[in-house]
Amino acid sequence: MISAVILIEAEPSAISDLADRLVEIDRVSEVYSVTGEYDLVVMVRVSRHEELAEVVTGRIARLSGIRRTHSMVAFRSYRDADFAWDFD
Repeated sequence: MISAVILIEAEPSAISDLADRLVEIDRVSEVYSVTGEYDLVVMVRVSRHEELAEVVTGRIARLSGIRRTHSMVAFRSYRDADFAWDFD
């Protein structure tokens, strides 16, 4: 499994709508609104690099309201995203 973190700088008025559209894209596992230089963080999980190119450049980057994206591909996972937290 290939995991990638996609950082998105968006038009301020488009952030909420973009988040709703991003979660509908196949292979997008999580979308977070964040503070700082970027507005949204998108987690993408694919089985092949070719799929990553299609999801990021073919689907995500084409959405209206996005000013720019920055992608990072993970080399190694130290804790699975499905880790069961116990807050009791």
